[in-house]
Parts: sequence; C-alpha cells; structure tokens
Amino acid sequence: MSAVLTPKKTERGWVIDIPDDLGQALGVAEGALALLYADDGVIKVDVLPPPSPDLIASVLEGCDEFDDAYREMKQRGD
Repeated sequence: MSAVLTPKKTERGWVIDIPDDLGQALGVAEGALALLYADDGVIKVDVLPPPSPDLIASVLEGCDEFDDAYREMKQRGD
C-alpha cells in the first residue's frame, strides 16, 4: 500500500477522502468523502458527495467577509 488515508475526526465520526479508483468502483463522484461512524459495535459508512462549486464559493466569500472578525478573535484568544 503506497498511500495511507488519515481519517479526520468530527463530532459524528471520521471523514476520509475516497481514492479515485475506489470511487470509480463504487460509482461515486470524484472527490467524494466517506463518513465512518460506530453503530452498535459496527463501523458504518455514508458516502458524501464532493462540495459543489457554488458551496465552495459561498464559504470562501464568508471567510473573506468575516476575516477581520476572525483575526480579532484569534488575537484575543477566543
């Protein structure tokens, strides 16, 4: 195995990028994510589609809009 997938912890489980070849085998869009979570002692998986270009643009716009507030919170330690 040449690459290791490192899960990112979230409130509801762990998220990993689905490799392109596995995504093709599963018939999911390139860039899809897998959400892993525990349920009654079993690991379950939900496939999340990649974010749309509109969603990405909206998030970046929000980051730009509130950049000054983020900087002030970081400076204050909030």
